[in-house]
Amino acid sequence: MGENVSFQVDGGTADGYLARPESDSGPGILVLPAWWGLGGQIKSVADRLAGEGFVALAPDVYGGTVVSDADEAQRLAEDLSVDRVSADLVGAAEYLADAVQGKIGAVGFGLGGSLALFAAGLSDDVVSTAAFYPLVPWQPTAPNWGAFGGTTAVVHVADEDAATTGPELELAKKAVEQAGGDFTVHEYPGTKRGFYNDDRPDAYNPHASQTAWARSLELFRRP
Repeated sequence: MGENVSFQVDGGTADGYLARPESDSGPGILVLPAWWGLGGQIKSVADRLAGEGFVALAPDVYGGTVVSDADEAQRLAEDLSVDRVSADLVGAAEYLADAVQGKIGAVGFGLGGSLALFAAGLSDDVVSTAAFYPLVPWQPTAPNWGAFGGTTAVVHVADEDAATTGPELELAKKAVEQAGGDFTVHEYPGTKRGFYNDDRPDAYNPHASQTAWARSLELFRRP
């Protein structure tokens, strides 16, 4: 269903995975990977969104690196250049917005949840964001909440993981609402970070996954 694509970034190019629905057109969604990189599970999310009628682009923010070891994934996340990932996200948003001729959304998981919120603060093209258990304190840096006017963000929180809960979310909510946007937090009792990822049996929670996914689709289908 999907294909590898390249898009313009600050005079160069970056790569990503693009999935289109059978109709070949629809609303656009950026898919931001967890700290493991752009592997099969994230590509399957893009394919799933395409099956729901969206054009989904997953930018490869690690430049081709995919890992399975948690320590290595954490190191990659900590070493992620703010300037480089900013350029990648802006370039991906521009590419996707041109492809669908309209505003777009963003969804991400773990580190990707933080990046999805970060993208909304960088690009006027991103007007809705579903962030699954984003990492707080924010990685690679705090989103620009003052740029969230007219933007709707939904955050899905794993309540048993301190890295996805904390005062940062309440501060973000206040800042986004002050800017004229909307910020809603849903907490899923008894869940761990990664509850959406069915490749992780230690964390996967079918009920929470289905509920969060339905809420995300509802967000992205709003006119």
